[in-house]
Amino acid sequence: MKTDLVGFQNLLGLNPYVTMIKRTLYFANPAYLSTKDEQLVVKYPDAEKSPITVPIEDIGFVVLENAQITISNRLLEKLTLNNAAIIHCSQQHMPIGLLMPLSGHSEQNERVRAQLEASLPLKKNLWQQTVQAKITNQAMLIAERGVEVENMRYWAKEVTSGDTQNHEARAAAYYWRNIFDIKDFRRQRGGMPPNNLLNYGYAILRAVCARALVSTGLLPIIGIHHANKYNAYCLADDIMEPYRPYVDMVVSYIVDNQDDIEELTPALKQELLKIPALDVVIEGNKSPLMVAMSRTTNSLYECYAGVSRKILYPVY
Repeated sequence: MKTDLVGFQNLLGLNPYVTMIKRTLYFANPAYLSTKDEQLVVKYPDAEKSPITVPIEDIGFVVLENAQITISNRLLEKLTLNNAAIIHCSQQHMPIGLLMPLSGHSEQNERVRAQLEASLPLKKNLWQQTVQAKITNQAMLIAERGVEVENMRYWAKEVTSGDTQNHEARAAAYYWRNIFDIKDFRRQRGGMPPNNLLNYGYAILRAVCARALVSTGLLPIIGIHHANKYNAYCLADDIMEPYRPYVDMVVSYIVDNQDDIEELTPALKQELLKIPALDVVIEGNKSPLMVAMSRTTNSLYECYAGVSRKILYPVY
């Protein structure tokens, strides 16, 4: 049975009547975006629509989808100084660009030095922890859907430094065969639905992770495992891995409750844009995903700095 929007939000751990810590603004129609008195001001071509204002300090993410959106440089400046992530979309309505501050922390020089000087054994250990957390969260998600996961729990325990035996890929193959009740489904960027939903959700998650890394004073481009020379967000792609099952949870719920997912409609995007506000648990404490991500990136810096050997990830 399909549930209403409030039921969906409650299922995801959202209270629809409580203001989010940081808001995600989604613009799918032509608009002129400017600023006045520390507010984001939205004006529409339709003269009958009154301007809308949003406090800039409340904004965490801005998604610009329509080709006829005009945004003032002064507003870009204020959003950047507020560490807001600005996401640009293509003509196909998929996120393709991310605007972030050049400097997001007062100790950035010191923190970047620690990141660049991290030893290979440390990076391999951090990747081991990351893969273990990812497989564990994947297992817990599909276990909720009635899938046997003893093999995945075993693979999580058997992950070695650097995941040299590639347990991540082994677990992924089993996971994607079982998460959706869709015959012959394969996780492929350009594949059949719900790959379109997953792509959009992961793009939002990537922006959340990149924003948290920059705010922590780290470079998203220098990864602990990913090292593609064409990828400007290697570290974000590393650290977001254990968070991916939260996107998968939202998508699986949509698949179970929507008849048509061929087209990524504005309504479906609105549901995926709630991802930064999902409740997650780290060390027994519940918080919105965007806040938890900052805890994760701060714990990563502490590992780089030699203060800790453990990176904090959520437990699904």
